[in-house]
Amino acid sequence: MAFLYLKALHIIFIVTWFSGMFYLVRLFIYQREAFDKPEPDRSILLNQLGIMTQRLYWAITFPSAVLTLIFGTSLLFYYAAWPTWLWIKLGFVVLLFVYQYTLHIIFKKHQRNQFPYSSQQLRIWNEIPTLILIAVVMLVVVRQALSLVYGLLGMFALIFLLMTAIRIYKNLRKKKQGA
Repeated sequence: MAFLYLKALHIIFIVTWFSGMFYLVRLFIYQREAFDKPEPDRSILLNQLGIMTQRLYWAITFPSAVLTLIFGTSLLFYYAAWPTWLWIKLGFVVLLFVYQYTLHIIFKKHQRNQFPYSSQQLRIWNEIPTLILIAVVMLVVVRQALSLVYGLLGMFALIFLLMTAIRIYKNLRKKKQGA
């Protein structure tokens, strides 16, 4: 019974962690775009977006990452032996924590009004957790029926579709700004 409660809490905090990461990068994009606006819009937007980013990072994203780690680690004790899919999942989890760390670095730079990445680069960066999320869910749910070849082909197809969608969106924005 405790296993199911731990699993439920783990899933809940995974959802809030991912929500925080997705929205955090959106706020980074908005901050980057606000940085290019003339005054007083620039200062007003950067101030408000900075407050929103700080609250999101420290009140939702970071605590959710920690709680995901705590509940996920507690679930590991219920396995007598760790199956192969679990090792692969743990590898993806490590990648997510590396990604979280990169968000922290960007967050700190934005707090100092340093915006080294374009909104286009941030849009692409925002898709990394999407890919990891899909890979982990497929791995956990499908497990043995999951073919490595089909899985990789599916991931490459998804990456292609995401990059195409980002490029189309960029072109539509350019046309709208030029009109």
